[in-house]
Amino acid sequence: MRTGEPLPSVGDVLAALATGLWHWDTATGLVGVDAEAARLLGLPAESATLTEAQTRARLHPVDWNEITGVVQLAAAEGTLAEVRIRIMDPQGNVLRVVRSRSKPSFDPERRAYELIGTLQEVTEPTPGTAAGRSTVTGDWRRSREAFLLDAGRALAEARSTAEVLRVAGALSMPGFSPDGLVVFGVEGDRLTIIGHHGHQPGDIRPFSDMPLAADYPAAEVVRSGRAVYVASPEQYESRYPAMWPYVERFGRHSWAFLPLTVAGRTMGAWMAAFTYPVAFTPDERAVLTTVARMLAQALSRAGAAESERELTEGLQRSMLPSLGPEIPGMRVAARYIPTGGGLQVGGDWYDMIPLPSGRFALVIGDVQGHDVRAAGLMGQLRIALRAYASEGHRPDAVLSRASRFLHGVTHDSRDENLADLRFATCVYVEADPATGMLEIARAGHPDPAIRMADGTVMMRPTAGGLPLGIDPDADYPTTRFSLEPGETMMLCTDGLIETGGHDMASGWRRLRAVLEDHDGDAETLADALVQAVHGPSSHHTTGPLADRREDDIALVLLCRAGEGHDRVGTEAARPAVRRTLLSVAQDEPERIAEARQHLRELLHDWSSAEQVDSAVLLVSEMVTNVLVHTDADALLLAEVAGADGRRLRVEVTDAGDDLPHRRRPGELASSGRGLMLIELLADTWGVDPRGRGKSIWFELHESAGTGGCGPAAPVAPVESAAPGRVDDHDD
Repeated sequence: MRTGEPLPSVGDVLAALATGLWHWDTATGLVGVDAEAARLLGLPAESATLTEAQTRARLHPVDWNEITGVVQLAAAEGTLAEVRIRIMDPQGNVLRVVRSRSKPSFDPERRAYELIGTLQEVTEPTPGTAAGRSTVTGDWRRSREAFLLDAGRALAEARSTAEVLRVAGALSMPGFSPDGLVVFGVEGDRLTIIGHHGHQPGDIRPFSDMPLAADYPAAEVVRSGRAVYVASPEQYESRYPAMWPYVERFGRHSWAFLPLTVAGRTMGAWMAAFTYPVAFTPDERAVLTTVARMLAQALSRAGAAESERELTEGLQRSMLPSLGPEIPGMRVAARYIPTGGGLQVGGDWYDMIPLPSGRFALVIGDVQGHDVRAAGLMGQLRIALRAYASEGHRPDAVLSRASRFLHGVTHDSRDENLADLRFATCVYVEADPATGMLEIARAGHPDPAIRMADGTVMMRPTAGGLPLGIDPDADYPTTRFSLEPGETMMLCTDGLIETGGHDMASGWRRLRAVLEDHDGDAETLADALVQAVHGPSSHHTTGPLADRREDDIALVLLCRAGEGHDRVGTEAARPAVRRTLLSVAQDEPERIAEARQHLRELLHDWSSAEQVDSAVLLVSEMVTNVLVHTDADALLLAEVAGADGRRLRVEVTDAGDDLPHRRRPGELASSGRGLMLIELLADTWGVDPRGRGKSIWFELHESAGTGGCGPAAPVAPVESAAPGRVDDHDD
């Protein structure tokens, strides 16, 4: 090329270097290749778009798994992904070896990887020869050390026996790689197969169960604790003539059998078989021996971990109930996810209890701690709660008795370890399937949340007491409200809310978004809530997400289906009225703020912000008046009705008999303006006697404007109210 001439195109340069281009988008599952890349893959030399399945069919299965792991690591570290790939022909033979280099990127919104890379054929030296012992770096010893470091790291990270076997099968030893692997174990006086790679299941049946006294290399290794190397078929046939007819059909040329030894005890044997002759030099034997030691350690750790998981998961399953028979008109879904640390057992639990009255109870709770003691106390407390509930006690009495029980158990005078005293939070719900009425007692636990049939989600404030086990004489007031058709109640432990660095406020916002957006049944909603915290498949107790769990999680959903519908939030199940009920006791003035927030959540989609402010002001005024001017508790009922022209109706009921009347306060008066505010801000309002007590109410009609409504005519004769009764005011 002369000076000044234009440079050739990138495609021309790559074609001259016999280098192909490819593009892979995991979101679409499509792989695009140019003509050279297609040729290297054993396809016609023309540009093409392949599916992942078509691409995978051209590659060695082990190499495909390696590609996915290298891509994830390179994307996380921002480096190039480089891997050698064996291209296979339709008969399963290696067609060629190519080197792939790419720069992967990860799109968090699509949760997908995108790669653009090159493919170039590389020449592999003949295995077993001197040249074959030189790797890409050209130095056998350095590559051996690097291989052993990588193998040790991979085996150390394997969490189960299956993962250990997958890692062992994917190991590519420097200069010589086996194509068949078998891991043998010992059960009594029999040799068994724990796992294998490079064999069909039926092929190894003759070796799957044989006595340790058999004339077979693996049995000899277990008996003696020493490795056996067989460098040629002739040597195998002469040393083990009885087994040679079973081995000959595999077409292998060299075999290495090494003991799997842990703490001086031979627990099995590892076979590595080669399709080409291997001399088993001292360097090669050193690599195989080191890998066998690491493999034995990894299998021992994985076996111990699996036994521990099986024990602890069995313990947890025995303590957690099944949800029992279906309840007419209601659906219950539940999930339990233990923390990823330690024994994977903890103090969270849920239960569903049939009651003598024909109702049923839902219980969810959390014993302090994530250890065996917490799990033991949880089991005791669950049994106690079941016993008290089955005796027919009301929710407040059930929790009072449970608190005394836990206090007695944890404050045993024989227990001198005061630092190990435990408490538990709990919510106990008694539900009537026929009416949807719920009676709730709460002991220091997060409030339940309600998803209304139109998608409105509200935290449902309920009266509560101290956590169980702190005060044996604690009281637990009861809150009553109705679960309307199409509504779903969520009960959960704080692990579902606060996991992932969230506090109660931000964690609740995360869950609220899931509840609002979901359209499905209770089971799929339970999965969606768990996946929002831990990602897909996070309801399992093993896997890569397990170590990220910061706390146990228990979740219970109670869904009251709309007429003829079981799905959460379906249009046909949505009622014409959005309703909520809230009580404020005389000794709970702080709950006035909860009432204001509760109404704002009910009106989350109201078109006029000023009308919402007016409604909140009036509710605060009316509830405060009950607490200030009567000895009764206040019961707040708010409902939104209609579709296009919606109407808000709010009632505050108390047991007082005196009716309010208008006053004309002076300029400096601190009270007496309550009815004036209602007249000014409400569309309609009134006072209704209730036999025992009264109800003052107001209505607002939704307006697209920005202001409140003008004065309205009262519909109750407030002028004739009893003398001496003043109207309510809290400021």
